[in-house]
Amino acid sequence: MSDNDETATLQHAMVEQLMAVIGAPDDEDVARAADDVVRALDVRLRESPAPA
Repeated sequence: MSDNDETATLQHAMVEQLMAVIGAPDDEDVARAADDVVRALDVRLRESPAPA
């Protein structure tokens, strides 16, 4: 899987997790799962080269 594919997968997962948070705003497990995805995406984007 290329870096772009992995980033896109994380971006889609982030959207899904944020929708889950909207659907269950008081569920701590849902919030933790969303936080994990956001942190993973943050790491991925920080490791990516800056656009030219």
